[in-house]
Amino acid sequence: MFFLTILLFSYPQMSQQIQKTTANGKEMVSNPKLVLVQGTLNVVMEQNVTLSCLSQPGSPPVRYTLFKHNQQVSALNRSDSSPALFTLTISSASDVGEYKCKAEYNNSSGGKYSNSLNFTLIEPISKPVLSSPTSQAKQGQNVTLSCFSENGSLPITYLFFKGTQNISPQKTMQKREAAVISLFINSLSDFGTYKCKAKNSFPNITKYSNGFNFTLAEERSHSQPLIISLGLILLLLIIGFALALPFFLIPLYKAKKFKSTRPSIGLTSTVNAEESENEIIYSEIGKFLSPPAVRQTGRGHLLTLLAEALSEILQNPYLASSDSHTAKTAAGYMN
Repeated sequence: MFFLTILLFSYPQMSQQIQKTTANGKEMVSNPKLVLVQGTLNVVMEQNVTLSCLSQPGSPPVRYTLFKHNQQVSALNRSDSSPALFTLTISSASDVGEYKCKAEYNNSSGGKYSNSLNFTLIEPISKPVLSSPTSQAKQGQNVTLSCFSENGSLPITYLFFKGTQNISPQKTMQKREAAVISLFINSLSDFGTYKCKAKNSFPNITKYSNGFNFTLAEERSHSQPLIISLGLILLLLIIGFALALPFFLIPLYKAKKFKSTRPSIGLTSTVNAEESENEIIYSEIGKFLSPPAVRQTGRGHLLTLLAEALSEILQNPYLASSDSHTAKTAAGYMN
């Protein structure tokens, strides 16, 4: 009974030992371990890396094969328990990706695969560009600065400077976008030269932008818009006065002319005043109907108007007794 109990407890260990043993008595290989022993997983062009592949335990000789995306890259045989070392040179973008190794005995149909290692190609950053939406600022104004490197592997870390002093914590961008900071222009000393620098995981490469300067914006006087407004109002008043002036001067001129045509000794009756006024009217008609004016405006039309005017004059009892000299003058123009 005691013997059966010991046999039951020892059966799992014996089963595992049997599974590790091949038909010819060799111990089966275990899953190998792939380790990076030289270089980094983030690689650059023409960089060398070394991988180690080892299966423990295992009975030598063991064949180790390195694969990249299920395609064989290299194979090594080991007659002892030392690992197989594979050296690679990253010469193009096709050399990066996932790598695994396989351990197996020679002339065997089985084998075990290792863990995977993934290489990523990193590119150096390009020179960053420092810019701002505005190049002019004044005291008491908030402004922004942005720094952007167009090329280079992510993430990219940016740092801003004024002169040689850094003015903000570093900003690490996981996406292809600019790092932006906000500044407050408090005094004239804030109008210095600004720069930024950019770096990524590419070794020993840091690049700086060109300098950027804010210029002091000229502050416009508050009275300037008022002066412009007053000037425009004055100009409009002058134009309006110039347009309205004839409407005031012409009646004054006519009234003055009318008074000047009255006899100096005074008029004795209303009829005489009207006769004097009619003489002025006829005189003005005579000036208008001078031969040059008749030629310019059309003789036939003017004669018709004059005939109508004379007819009205003759029908007016006051005008019918007026000086016959005026009627004769108008009739002469008709002829």
